[in-house]
Amino acid sequence: MINPIEGRWNMVISQNGKELPSWLEIRHSGTRTLVGRFVYAMGSARPISEISMKDDKFTFSIPPQWEDGNRNMEFSGVLDGDVLSGTMVYTDGKSYEWEAVRAPKLEYIKNPKWGKPQNLINENDLNGWHALGKNQWSVESGILKSPRSGANLVSDEKFQDFKLHLEFRYPEGSNSGVYLRGRYEVQITDSKGADPSDIEFSGIYGFLTPSEVVAKEAMEWQEYDITLIGRRVTVVANGVTVIKDQIIPGITGGALDSREGEPGPLLLQGDHGPIEFRNIVITPRVE
Repeated sequence: MINPIEGRWNMVISQNGKELPSWLEIRHSGTRTLVGRFVYAMGSARPISEISMKDDKFTFSIPPQWEDGNRNMEFSGVLDGDVLSGTMVYTDGKSYEWEAVRAPKLEYIKNPKWGKPQNLINENDLNGWHALGKNQWSVESGILKSPRSGANLVSDEKFQDFKLHLEFRYPEGSNSGVYLRGRYEVQITDSKGADPSDIEFSGIYGFLTPSEVVAKEAMEWQEYDITLIGRRVTVVANGVTVIKDQIIPGITGGALDSREGEPGPLLLQGDHGPIEFRNIVITPRVE
């Protein structure tokens, strides 16, 4: 029998005056045990080894990943109608409230019609973009540059389904990413020679692993061609299809929000090291 708390849930944690987008998956393992996955406002999806039920209340614990502090994050919650709510005890021992709604089913269109391609980078200014914090980004001769770690950059325009082409380069050891709809990060990492991983080059952070790592040397221009329709994503990296028509389960760490049913912007990660972009071209799906 399916427990009514099973499923995928879009969560918001109220923490220190901020609404932090998070994600929770609960499913059964065998006949007696509930397990799952959890995505906090930062970090990758992490497994939940067991979710305990007592009466109508459930609890689970998550070891720290990137959080400060040494204690586990401890969650408790209840189902009220079609909403989960409860408390989280953070790694510093402080308690915070959270609420979650069921993640929406996002429609997949088999034979999409595409609109007109839009180049999102101007020749010499940041028109159409805004920084989330003190800005370190600039545009020179059509190249969007973040010379040091700083603020992330977000497109003013929001999109639903689209094809995206972008070119990028980074210095040795740097790290960036592009968030689709502001919620699903496609990793950009200095990963030449690495084994495929969902946290390396061209992976969907914490969720989807590319079939191979086709990263070039640092400071070479590279490119992604990404198609996102509903939850299904295809990633072509440097001309090689490394993720084909795979389902993104939920938001990744660092997402702008957890409102998956709504259009969202592109977010370019600028807080992990220097990065440059050019030829960011998006082609929206039209009805």
